[in-house]
Amino acid sequence: MKKTLHTLAVAAAVAGTTVPAQARDGQFSLLVLAMPSKYHYEYIPIARESFEKLAKLHAFELMWTAQPGAFEGDLSKYAAVVLLNSSGEEFNEAQRTGFERYMRSGGNAVVVHRAIISKPGMWPWYEKLVGRSFIIHPMLQTAVVTKADAGHPATFGLPDRWIWSDEWYEFSNPHGITIHPVLAVDERSYDPTKIWPGQVAKGMGADHPVSWWHPYEKGRVFVTALGHNGEMYREGQYLEHLWGGVWWAATGLGVQRRP
Repeated sequence: MKKTLHTLAVAAAVAGTTVPAQARDGQFSLLVLAMPSKYHYEYIPIARESFEKLAKLHAFELMWTAQPGAFEGDLSKYAAVVLLNSSGEEFNEAQRTGFERYMRSGGNAVVVHRAIISKPGMWPWYEKLVGRSFIIHPMLQTAVVTKADAGHPATFGLPDRWIWSDEWYEFSNPHGITIHPVLAVDERSYDPTKIWPGQVAKGMGADHPVSWWHPYEKGRVFVTALGHNGEMYREGQYLEHLWGGVWWAATGLGVQRRP
């Protein structure tokens, strides 16, 4: 058996381009872009199965694709688009234009893990959409995640202190974007400096968001830095977090605010 896992994942992703998982009678339509890359490909069939189950359970229409060319078409039918470990830095000019037009027309976006990362200065509009710029991350470690906004649906399925293992991305804010943190990581619960030789990670201190939301153009953006490996897309609490963010982005509903 000479085929690598990467080859198989690429073939599966391409073969499964834009297949609806729900008849056209759902609450809303969702587009998920999941492109295989060097470090993120094994998650794709697992995440797809989980999203298809969510679509059936929660009655929404799902379109799954590995091709960013979908952003050159009509996105107006989608209540939200999900960039699942798929960064906008891979988009060509026509796809960038299509995404910008969608958001400026009231579209909504969900940005997951690797999709946060883009080359500085390549597409400033996308950097602003994400709301933070990736700097570096230490080695994957177990840490304590806390609720920064217990009134957001992306936190409803989580305990107040959640033990989770991930790559704890560090961020900067070169564009001065105001975000609303949903989850944060407690840096006292892991070693922010544990990294590979020749690299330096310092941590972010007490203010270290790992999930947030903010308005952008005429739409809503939900971001989570969590979701590095495939098994996470089988884990119930992570899926509760991700689904809560997707549902909010698509509908704007569910947020609980104190009187």
